[in-house]
Amino acid sequence: LEEYFAIEGAGHVRYEYWDGQIVCMSGGTRQHIDLGGNAYFILRRQLVGRNCRTFTAEQAIKTPTLPPYRYPDAGVVCGKAVYERIESVDALVNPTLIIETLSPSTESRDRGPKRAAYQALPSLMEYLLVAQDAPHVTHYVRQGNDWVRSDYGSLDLSVLLPSIEGTLSLNELYGGVEFP
Repeated sequence: LEEYFAIEGAGHVRYEYWDGQIVCMSGGTRQHIDLGGNAYFILRRQLVGRNCRTFTAEQAIKTPTLPPYRYPDAGVVCGKAVYERIESVDALVNPTLIIETLSPSTESRDRGPKRAAYQALPSLMEYLLVAQDAPHVTHYVRQGNDWVRSDYGSLDLSVLLPSIEGTLSLNELYGGVEFP
């Protein structure tokens, strides 16, 4: 873990710590980059003038059940953002909504331990998994102590985002994305 913090604090490349392994999270396909950017801008446009702000893949999220922190592709925090300084990183403690773009190398983690770690955050109300090889979004919404899953697989659909009173149009989200 000490080596991880030394590497993480030395530059602008993002890494995550997984079971004793240091994993580079920077880079990615054109589709991955476009989807994260599209999600950020769609949400940002809808939240202008509201007490919520969007964040990009550069924002670390503190995950107590999967320390020390994770880097989602985009997200939203509503109300006052709370941060915890972990070594040289200001990790957000209270995200409202998190979006992950699925990659072949990270999909099992995003659907498994990362999802569980994010959903353990009391502030998190929605978690979205975005496919990069075809239009498809898996949406988890907190309802009481449970999480309800919905899947959207058509460009003419929109995901309702109750935690921010917004929507995420798949047509907009996948706009300009060229599939492999």
